[in-house]
Amino acid sequence: MLLLLDTRITFVDETPNLALSYIVAAQAQKQVTHNGAIRALDAVLQIGALARDLAAPRGSPANGDRYIVAPSASGAWLGKEGQIAAFQDGAWSFYPPREGWIARVAYWVGWRASI
Repeated sequence: MLLLLDTRITFVDETPNLALSYIVAAQAQKQVTHNGAIRALDAVLQIGALARDLAAPRGSPANGDRYIVAPSASGAWLGKEGQIAAFQDGAWSFYPPREGWIARVAYWVGWRASI
């Protein structure tokens, strides 16, 4: 009897900022490591933060929103001052900055966002 295994990788869904694909859950737990790495890459590559002067998150963040946490952080950001706060898959993830990272912070000009 010959048993054939389907070894094709099936991609579903994408990260919000870089459109990196996730692996589906039925692939022998590979998605846990892969998706964790993809979330981190999506959060810290080409950092485009919405603000750097907020000490607590605004209500109803969108998936993929990123902020640089201001001093005197509180609420969900307590103790995360200076880190990149990324709202991913319904929760906040935090990334301490590394030497050489570059971030652009959006600012408002009239009715249009500029980076």
